[in-house]
Amino acid sequence: MTINLDQPTARCIIIKTAITHTVTYFVMGILAFFVFDYPHLYADTGLKYIMRPTTDPLVMAGPLFQPIRGLIFGVAFFMLRQSFFGQNRGWLLMWAVLVCLSILGTFGPSASSLEGMIYTTLPLRLHLIGLPEVFLQAFLLSFIVFYWVSSPKKWISWVMGSLFSLVLLFSILGLLHGSSR
Repeated sequence: MTINLDQPTARCIIIKTAITHTVTYFVMGILAFFVFDYPHLYADTGLKYIMRPTTDPLVMAGPLFQPIRGLIFGVAFFMLRQSFFGQNRGWLLMWAVLVCLSILGTFGPSASSLEGMIYTTLPLRLHLIGLPEVFLQAFLLSFIVFYWVSSPKKWISWVMGSLFSLVLLFSILGLLHGSSR
């Protein structure tokens, strides 16, 4: 067994993926919240039967759970590191895998997935409305992780680390503010 010192380490890929996923999840979630009017969508459409209201403490705490999901993605990215980080456009392959397996091809009937479109009673419009958010978030996750792992620069580590800390802080502050009402 030979060790390739040019290969990124498990720690590098997993931590950078967890940080990047949390940041891109938060940014895209905030944008979609306003662009797609999530308070209305989650309260006044068929989504009210499967989604918590945006004022629910678990929804406000959502970003705090995303590092765990990011760690899971990071483990998968590490296992596929030669395919993803070993070529110039590995980010595109990473994005395609996320779209195929995590968005469209889920095993359960999630909103916006093929299974969800077949087996749930949600109108097609409600499945399609969320796709731009998750496609773009998967794109940003793939592109940033690929760039950060493939050409590590101190400035991106500082920016992503700072944004990660702010996301967690904003989520905690939102929870505290919501619980004080």
